Amino acid sequence: MDQKIIINCDYKQTRVALLEDGKVMELYVERPLHQRLVGNIYKGRVENVLPGMQAAFVDIGEERNAFFYVDDIPHPRGEERVEGRATIQQLLHAGEEVLVQVMKDSFGSKGARLTGHITLPGRYLVLMPGLNYVGVSRRIESQEERERLRKLMEELRPPEVGLIVRTAAEGADQESLSNDLQFLLRLWEKIINLYKKEKSPVLLHKDIALVYRIVRDLF
Repeated sequence: MDQKIIINCDYKQTRVALLEDGKVMELYVERPLHQRLVGNIYKGRVENVLPGMQAAFVDIGEERNAFFYVDDIPHPRGEERVEGRATIQQLLHAGEEVLVQVMKDSFGSKGARLTGHITLPGRYLVLMPGLNYVGVSRRIESQEERERLRKLMEELRPPEVGLIVRTAAEGADQESLSNDLQFLLRLWEKIINLYKKEKSPVLLHKDIALVYRIVRDLF
């Protein structure tokens, strides 16, 4: 299969097309005046909790408060862990500061949708702080290669960190994978340090621009 990435940029917008055998399979558009928020990580402040909706509205410093649904909130650990399906009142209260990532942009009168399950994509890996497993892309068809990658990342992975091995990792050596992991761990450490230092609401990490995301994810 012949794949190409076609990029067109001007001051109004950036357009990227993914072609497979000469046919447009995916099209992406990004405008400077309407930058997407998906992937951005914030230190937000809970404005109000809505028991009837099992959700909360969080101030992340944007024009509209963002929506934080109960199923997207990580449960507390240890003795404070809530058993079963927790309610929004058990997990959040007004005025609380939260570490969140945008999973869906705002649309119309609706604010962005948030998740507390943070993901940081790299070239070969996706880092998921707070989890404890290794997953491998299903697009890697060789079972032998899948097992090699899984075993290698289990050895390299520090505690309390989950990893997804991306399709691009197929055939990658240990040094390349380790370098990508170390980059993501340093990025996560930087985000945590900013979270401890900065006052909410504040942007802690902004996802890279469209062209760089395409090269990272699809090239």
